[in-house]
Amino acid sequence: MPKDVRQKVPTQADVARLAGVSRPMVSYVLNNSTSVSVAPETRKRILDTIAKLAYKPDSMAQSLRTGKTRTIAGFIPDITNPFYPAFQRGIQDVARRYQFSVITYNTDGLEEEERQCLEWMQQGRVDGVIGTFWHLTADDLGGVLGRNVAVVKMCVGPSDVQDIPIDYIYVDNAAAAKCAVTYLIDKGHTRIGMIGGQTAPPRQMRVLGYQQALAEHHLSLDESLLQGGDFAEGGGYTAMQSLLKTRPLPTAVFAANDLMAIGALLAIREAGLSVPDDIAIVGFDDIPAAKMVHPALTTITQFAHNMGVRAAEMLFERLAEPGRFGMRVAECPFELIVRDSA
Repeated sequence: MPKDVRQKVPTQADVARLAGVSRPMVSYVLNNSTSVSVAPETRKRILDTIAKLAYKPDSMAQSLRTGKTRTIAGFIPDITNPFYPAFQRGIQDVARRYQFSVITYNTDGLEEEERQCLEWMQQGRVDGVIGTFWHLTADDLGGVLGRNVAVVKMCVGPSDVQDIPIDYIYVDNAAAAKCAVTYLIDKGHTRIGMIGGQTAPPRQMRVLGYQQALAEHHLSLDESLLQGGDFAEGGGYTAMQSLLKTRPLPTAVFAANDLMAIGALLAIREAGLSVPDDIAIVGFDDIPAAKMVHPALTTITQFAHNMGVRAAEMLFERLAEPGRFGMRVAECPFELIVRDSA
């Protein structure tokens, strides 16, 4: 019978024995505990022993002992939209510093999927959540707080903030859209169309900003110039085809995200028209492709990676000091990036 050559996995007890310390002392060092003072030379000896043995803590055993998973979740509505991977990367960059794992869950913006996420939170599968939720209410999220799950909600503006002890992070979508449309008006455009997406909350706020810009410059709202779309390239293409049937043609179009703006560029090109000479285009999000298309896209940036970093920092502050914070709100900046399309 062949000899079993499998190597024994080192344990915390092995580390303690070889370093000449107690097992609790190893645990204090592994967990960066501040409740017990560990001499620098002792800490170094323990860390050197951990490296020598290639010891890896048993995360499942730690979870059972502490009631913590060292895992956070990011719930997003559309993983195919390049804005969200950049946002999630910001979260992951911070989580790595704290030696936490990150789970990303795509909800497709559906209520049943968001409620499945709520079940995860209630079952204690994660220590914290950073979520873009279109359907969950303050009552839904408030029910999770008794289970010591920290929550950061990304929302579309100050009107989405409700008074419960979680963190909110947002860019003022209405103000950003208003900025984009005002830029077009300042360029001399008076007949401006909008591709506004469909039912997701960013649509309402970005349409509101479009309407506010027109009203402040005494331009009438032509409902035929406000088209829907599905926040994807195909939606922008179809919506632009509808705008191309209006008379007179719009001289500029604001698209509620860059994917729809790119679809609109294609529809305009296929119609034999030029951007920006015949129709100027402004998008929203500043995804990587925005600077690669021709002409390069004028757009609103939300600094997605920075938003993810800020959301994660708020989450880890809350995890570090449970019960310290009430509701907190962080408004993040936006900026108009002027390129060749408008």
